[in-house]
Amino acid sequence: MGQALGLIQVDQSTVAIKESFGKFDEILGPGCHFLPWCIGKQIAGYLSLRVQQLDVRCETKTKDNVFVNVVASVQYRALADKASDAFYRLTNTREQIQSYVFDVIRASVPKMNLDDAFEQKNDIAKAVEDELEKAMSMYGYEIVQTLIVDIEPDEHVKRAMNEINAAARLRLAANEKAEAEKILQIKRAEGDAESKYLAGMGIARQRQAIVDGLRDSVLAFSENVPGTSAKDVMDMVLVTQYFDTMKEIGASSKSSSVFIPHGPGAVKDIAAQIRDGQLQARML
Repeated sequence: MGQALGLIQVDQSTVAIKESFGKFDEILGPGCHFLPWCIGKQIAGYLSLRVQQLDVRCETKTKDNVFVNVVASVQYRALADKASDAFYRLTNTREQIQSYVFDVIRASVPKMNLDDAFEQKNDIAKAVEDELEKAMSMYGYEIVQTLIVDIEPDEHVKRAMNEINAAARLRLAANEKAEAEKILQIKRAEGDAESKYLAGMGIARQRQAIVDGLRDSVLAFSENVPGTSAKDVMDMVLVTQYFDTMKEIGASSKSSSVFIPHGPGAVKDIAAQIRDGQLQARML
């Protein structure tokens, strides 16, 4: 009914291209417009001003001869003040944009190694956006944003990269484990050294106390028993210690058979052997 009366409606975020006898006349914005079709006025078409997105997948080769698929996402829209250029000058906008994306990506990525391509995704996107902005502005389109959303190497290359990364991490883990074991061994050695040092100090103090006790015993015995010499007292103390040691060996549950001299002169021989051993130890 509206068209019969010469009335048309243009939706929001859309413009209509008005022609007069096949020639461009004007741009009609959103709203209701009078279109006297009887005098050659007509609508050639409609153009959306909304932001549109085009995903482009481009296969190319890097500098180190690795084939990759680069996925670019281009967001663009038609400009209201250049709607006639956007409507009349391009037959297929999406193919035109795709051609420029292919051209820039295949000119940029082959200059980079694979690792550099991953690190410089923003630089590739900026190059694509700059080239598209220059090319599409004359056709009445604005490039809102360009993103490199993915770089996909060949499956074999990805597997090899993962293996290299895994090997590097295993090597790092092995180094860290070896370093930890080295620290443990050093600390254990330091602890053993400290323990042996303290044990030696304890033994030295014990022996010093034994010597001091023997000296005091010899002096006290010589003073209380007239006619005895220090040698006689020392022999008696050594023999006493000898029999105490034999008693402890016999009382131990893990002791085996021990053969000792059993004659009457054995005590004197034992004392002489102990005394000679101590004198030789002192000389050494």
